[in-house]
Amino acid sequence: MGSKIVSDANAFVKFLKLCQDENKDNCTYMDDISVLLVEKEELLHDIISGNQPIFVCEKAQPKSVAESTETTADTSVVEEVLYKVEQDLGPQPLSVMKARQLLSWYTMAHNPNMPRVEVPGPLHPLWVRCDKSDPCATAWLGVETIYSGNKTSGVKLYTVCCKGPTGDETSFTTLDELKQEHQNRHHPSAVATKGYAQFNMFCSLKEESMMFESQSSVIASLTWNNVEKVLECPPLSSKATLNIKVAIGDIRSPLYQTHREMEFLLALAEGLRTGETEWLEPMETQSAVDLTRALIEELENLAHGVQGHTGKVSEKQKAKTEAAAAFSSMVIERGDLDFTEQLWEKMRRSVTSYQDITECLKIVVKAVKLGKIKPWIHKDSSSTLSKLILQSYQQQIDTMPLTGLTPANMLLELGLDKIRKDFINYLVGKELTTLNYLSYYLDTEVDLQEQVIRVRKLHHLLEILGTCSTFLSLPHDRLFLFTQSCLQYYKTSNYDEDHVFQLQIKPALISYFYEKEQPFSWGMEVSSGLGSKEVKTALYLSDKPLVDHISFDLDVPLDESVNGECEKMSYYRTMVSCSLISFT
Repeated sequence: MGSKIVSDANAFVKFLKLCQDENKDNCTYMDDISVLLVEKEELLHDIISGNQPIFVCEKAQPKSVAESTETTADTSVVEEVLYKVEQDLGPQPLSVMKARQLLSWYTMAHNPNMPRVEVPGPLHPLWVRCDKSDPCATAWLGVETIYSGNKTSGVKLYTVCCKGPTGDETSFTTLDELKQEHQNRHHPSAVATKGYAQFNMFCSLKEESMMFESQSSVIASLTWNNVEKVLECPPLSSKATLNIKVAIGDIRSPLYQTHREMEFLLALAEGLRTGETEWLEPMETQSAVDLTRALIEELENLAHGVQGHTGKVSEKQKAKTEAAAAFSSMVIERGDLDFTEQLWEKMRRSVTSYQDITECLKIVVKAVKLGKIKPWIHKDSSSTLSKLILQSYQQQIDTMPLTGLTPANMLLELGLDKIRKDFINYLVGKELTTLNYLSYYLDTEVDLQEQVIRVRKLHHLLEILGTCSTFLSLPHDRLFLFTQSCLQYYKTSNYDEDHVFQLQIKPALISYFYEKEQPFSWGMEVSSGLGSKEVKTALYLSDKPLVDHISFDLDVPLDESVNGECEKMSYYRTMVSCSLISFT
């Protein structure tokens, strides 16, 4: 073997080992190759399984160009160096020939039969972006080491080939062709087949009010054995998982009105935390002070036997009117709002300043101290105002200086108290959890800002449950288990609307959705062998390319009308093949 090849292989694997040992996420090799250390592989879009760290090789970005200019000031010459930063071109591929060279160096280093190439120790798998310049349109080449005990026994070589979108199913690789490809490479005595499909469940909902972009998604992922044909519908024996991501504020949400209530609570809490409050546009035409006075007068009239509209009736009617604007409603409102909750409802719809809050609470505290009103309060209310009112029943009222941020904190307490009861009413009332399970979220001993964070997590949970129960009509047993899972997750995790919650489910519960839809992603694989010697040949069809470093010719529109009745989806085609090279 040529000494040049040996020295090049040794230099490359030593470089990889150095990057791995020093945990460098981006290094440059020989000036023109970038080597990225990716901790959790997302670049390959699940083309390969597992999430172990890998090396990714690609063409290095062009270096910044230094330009020298001279400017004269008086008699002195000042040299300035200006750097022209090239626009980021995104990841760039290497040639297929260069990629094969890098993989050969990696393979040689791990082959015990080549002692002149010094293996520096175990290395992460290596993947190289390719420019699709060969007849197979190769977009990735990869290699990983396999072991027998502590000894290297061989490597697996991966090839990923990609083609542009088409809706012509006759151009898709058939199951028989995929099996033959696998047979030609591996000559197995028996093979197994497995299918994958993903459906966007929101696409099955055709109501006009839902036909707009949303950051929320419900993706059904199904897997099954014994595939019979390309793009077959998953059988009811499949394993199904719902991947649920719900963004707050979607007008389609059955909890949209609760979102608006939470908006005010969060704005108030943020203002108290930072000192700068962005007040929301009031929902009432009357001022907060006038609404508060009207509520007090109403209670005074009731105390004197004068009939009038109660705060409860007024608020319930208002909630029903607003709910009509939403796509659907999730019954979360209560009919047992006490005085402080009615006060919160009026103030959150009308307050536009700290002065408003102070004036409103002064009116209430004065009426309570003078005994003009003795309103009903929930016995488990924990807010400062609730405690003051409860004291008034025994004519023992503490002094309450309504100065500084005290009134705003008191209003925040009212909101937290009311919203917590709303959430308890739904979750416990629907038998989705117990008060004991909710204790972390209902703790009033932590500071107000932490209480807000925990209530916000509960709100996100209810938004997710609203999606599952209203749009998907999931049965109670699934919702119960899902609720416990989400509650447990948020006990230890930060608030995150981008988090994808997963729910295992029987396909029969969602088959009426996906059986009439086309999958946005579909795949089949043929496999043979066991353990580390298992090899696969797979075909993936997807509505988006699984490769982000090459472009495709779009000769056809991505959606084609069929008899004007439905849309026929066009798919990008990705073929993944694997070769097993044994060193023994």
